[in-house]
Amino acid sequence: MPREAETHADIPFGPEDTPWQKTFSSLQVAGGRPYGTPPSCDPRTAYIGVPEVPHHKVQLPPTGLDAEQYRDAEALFRRHIDTQTRNFAGYQVTSDLDYEQRLGHYLNRHLNNVGDPYQSSSYTLNSKVLERAVLDYFASLWHAKWPHNPQDPESYWGYVLTMGASEGNLYGLWNARDYLSGKPLRSDHREPGRATTGQAPHGAGPHAFHPVAFFSEDTHYSLTKAVRALDIDTFHALGSTRYPHDNPLAPGCPWPREVPSTDDGAIDVAQLAVLVRFFASRGYPVLVSLNYGSTFKGAYDDVEAVARTVRGICAEYGLDNRRVHRGEDGGHDERSGFWLHVDGALGAGYVPYLEMARDAGLVEQAPPAFDFRLRDLHSLTMSGHKWMGTPWACGVFMTRTGLQMAPPRASEYIGAADTTFAGSRNGFSSLLMWDHLARHSYDDQARLAAECDGLAAYAHQQLLALQEELGQDLWVARSPQSLTVRFRMPHADIVRRYSLSGETVHAGGTARTYVHLYAMRHLSKQRVDELIGELRQPGAFAPETPTGTTAGGAQARPPAEPVAGAAAP
Repeated sequence: MPREAETHADIPFGPEDTPWQKTFSSLQVAGGRPYGTPPSCDPRTAYIGVPEVPHHKVQLPPTGLDAEQYRDAEALFRRHIDTQTRNFAGYQVTSDLDYEQRLGHYLNRHLNNVGDPYQSSSYTLNSKVLERAVLDYFASLWHAKWPHNPQDPESYWGYVLTMGASEGNLYGLWNARDYLSGKPLRSDHREPGRATTGQAPHGAGPHAFHPVAFFSEDTHYSLTKAVRALDIDTFHALGSTRYPHDNPLAPGCPWPREVPSTDDGAIDVAQLAVLVRFFASRGYPVLVSLNYGSTFKGAYDDVEAVARTVRGICAEYGLDNRRVHRGEDGGHDERSGFWLHVDGALGAGYVPYLEMARDAGLVEQAPPAFDFRLRDLHSLTMSGHKWMGTPWACGVFMTRTGLQMAPPRASEYIGAADTTFAGSRNGFSSLLMWDHLARHSYDDQARLAAECDGLAAYAHQQLLALQEELGQDLWVARSPQSLTVRFRMPHADIVRRYSLSGETVHAGGTARTYVHLYAMRHLSKQRVDELIGELRQPGAFAPETPTGTTAGGAQARPPAEPVAGAAAP
C-alpha cells in the first residue's frame, strides 16, 4: 500500500471511529493489507451533515454493522424521518401512507414489468395484470377510449412509470420529437430498427421535420433536461441562433428563455400565440408542453384555450393535418404538425376528483379541462406519489395508440416489445397504485379533494391574517384552485423543520424569495396553526429592504422556541 494510502487508512471510520484499516476481519486482509481503497479524507467532514443522523453512525465498514450498531443507526434514521414526515408541508407529496400490513409480503418478491404492459413476457414475475387495471382506471378518469386495443388508433396506450412525471415528460417529448420529425409510427408494422424518416409533405419548406418546443417559465426543470437530452430545439435556442434580431415579443431584444407566465403562474396564451405563429409561419412543427398544477405556484394552464389557439395558428400554415409520405412503400401517414403534452404531475391525479366535488356541490370551482376530452391533446403524464401517495416516485404516461412510434429494435430476450422508456420497470408501483385505487372510491376521492381545497383556503386566510397582524408584507398568494400557498421565506430553522420549498422570483427589478406549503391530505389544520405560531414569533422573518429583498435572507435572527404542540426536529 502506498505511504499516502497508509496515512489515510488511519482515518476514523464507522460507528466506533475505528481506523479504516482495522475495520477488516482477518479473512478480508491479505498480506497485512486490506482489500480496497482507503478514504482520501474524513468522510464525516466531506458531506453535508444531518444533525439528527451523524454520518459516522451510518457508515458501512467492510465488516458490516453488528446487531447493536445496526439497531442504533436505524433508530436514529427512523426518528429523523418520522419527525420530518410529521412536519412535512412544503412539497406536493402525500405522506399519509398505509401499505405496510397489506403489501409487506411483496417486499421479498422481485416484480419487474419489463416491456409493453399489454404483452405477456417470459419474465413472469410481473404485475402487468394489475398495471393494466390501473391504466384502464386512469383512461376512464381522463376520458380516453378504453380498453387499449392495438388495432384501434383512437384507444389509449400507456404504462406505469418507474420514475415520476419527469419520466413521463421525457417519454412524451421523445414520442413528440419522432412523430413531428416524420419517423415511422408503430402502426406501420415495419421491422423494429428500421426507423427511417418520412418524406416531407408536397410543397413543405426546409423546416418541415424540425420541431421546436415551447414551455412556460413556471415549467418544472425536468423539461429543460428533457429537451437537452433529446436534442430538441426550444424556441429560445432556435430564435437566438437563426433569428437573433426578430424576437416577436420585443423586437430588437434577446429572446425569452421560456414563454412568459401570468402572475398566477399559468402560461400566457396570448404571448404563446405570438411565438407559435412566428415559427409556424416558417414551417416548423410545434411542440407545446403545458403544466397542470405547476411545481411552485400550483397553477393550471388553460389546456383547452392553448389547444384551440395552437390548432388555429397551425391550420393557417398547413400544420394542422399533414400527409407524411413513406419512402419505402409509397404509403403515407396522416398526422398533425403540432403536439400538445400535459405535465399533470399533481393536477392530473387530483383535479378529476375536484371536478366531481364541484359537481356534487362540495366546492364552488374546478380548473379547466385538461384531458382526452380535448381532441388535440396528444400525451399526458401524472405522478403517483403526489396525490395518491406512494413510498417512492412513480406515475402514469398516456397517449393514443395511433400516436405511438415504432420501438428502436426488437426485444426477443424478454418476450415482449419494449415500448417503454425504462426497460426494466418497477412492478411494485403498479401494485401500490392498484391497492390505493381499490380502497378509495370516487366518492372518497372527491371528499378528500374538497377537504384539501378547503385546507389550502384556510392556510391562505391564516397567512393573510398573520400578515395584517404583523404589519409586514409577507407576499402571501394562492393561485386559483391551487393546493399551494406561497409566502415570504422565513428563518432557515423554520424552513428546515417544515421542509418548505423555496424559489426566488425576479420582477420589476426586485428579487423576492418565497417558500410555499402544500395542502396535501396528510397536512392538518393543527399543523398549519403550529406553523403560523412559529411564523408569529419575533425574528421569524428578516426585515424588508427598500429594494424589496429581505435583509439577511433566511438567516435572520433565530425565532423563539417552537410554540406549544409543535414537534421539534
